[in-house]
Amino acid sequence: MTPAELSRTVLRSVRGAVEEQELSVPVPARIVVRPSPRPGCGDYASNVALQLAKPAGRPAREVAEILRKRLAGSPGIARVEIAGPGFLNFTLGDEAQVALVRDVLAQGDRYGDRSAPRTHGGRSARTAEADSVDGSAPADGALAGAGAGAREVVVAEALARIEAAAGVPDLRCVHAVPHPPDLVALLVRLGSDEARWVLLRPAAHDPVRVPERPVQRESNPRFRVQYAHARARALLRNAGELGFSGEPGEMGRPVVEGAAGVPAGVPEEAARPSGPGEGAGTQATSAARTLQGLLTLLATYPSVVETAARLRAPDRVVRHLEATADAFFRWHDDFPPLPVGEQKPLAVHRARLALAEATGTVLANGLRLLGISAPEHL
Repeated sequence: MTPAELSRTVLRSVRGAVEEQELSVPVPARIVVRPSPRPGCGDYASNVALQLAKPAGRPAREVAEILRKRLAGSPGIARVEIAGPGFLNFTLGDEAQVALVRDVLAQGDRYGDRSAPRTHGGRSARTAEADSVDGSAPADGALAGAGAGAREVVVAEALARIEAAAGVPDLRCVHAVPHPPDLVALLVRLGSDEARWVLLRPAAHDPVRVPERPVQRESNPRFRVQYAHARARALLRNAGELGFSGEPGEMGRPVVEGAAGVPAGVPEEAARPSGPGEGAGTQATSAARTLQGLLTLLATYPSVVETAARLRAPDRVVRHLEATADAFFRWHDDFPPLPVGEQKPLAVHRARLALAEATGTVLANGLRLLGISAPEHL
């Protein structure tokens, strides 16, 4: 279940409460649902009850309780709780997590992309990316001419793709224009991927910091994102060699030290060292948060694209990809997708592999919007 789907579910509960005269308020056009700000507060949260309290003439917690009763038992929602002055906290059920992974895999490169395939001059607009150093690229015609700097050109190119993915109508004529000399020099010096990442990563009000040379190590955020995608693809290849493929399902237990009584059907995986004073229960709780964090990042990717288009801020996509890559590596350590040693592939391995593939899909889709490659090998 994505935040947009959860938002629609909450909106239906408000509409139902109004129609059955439990609440007397104007039905809002949309409900804002965000990832919970703190661990232990569910997966998502909404302040809709606080917003409706004043027009309803009732305490916010009373409004929240009306909505909580209506939302309890909704498909995909395991638990609804009221916190503080009237916030609604939602914990999704396992079936919602499985449905999310299935949805990402089903949509593939269309996940988070509402644009229709278009052609211009015999090329698909979705694949006509500016990744060459020959001095031309698809960009807004208004950028043609002197004075358009490297950053402006690369941001405009990325925004054209992001806005198309968000479904923003584009009435501009897109055609090849010369790259300014400073961009050509930067592409030659750093390579296309690093140059574009460097120019797109800072927010509009922040300066661009250009490295002396590209660094192929994990301290480089661009490398981490591309490496995460390459790692996800490698897992699929390795699983194919072992004779199995991904299938969305239960993730099983994480790798923890000192965990006893492994449930049937869950592999007894090699333990990893725990920190000082860290017990198996603490590790398992931390791993569960890691899993939920990754799922939340996948679920919110489409809304991040829409926000980036609305604010004309491609750096939003950049930061989301960085967070997704970092969450993927943490999750991968806690929930290894491949069997260890003499283990046979089980259902949990297929489920984890499906999540790894879904993560790779989101990373590839985001990199494509930025005009940066998503390598199969790195």
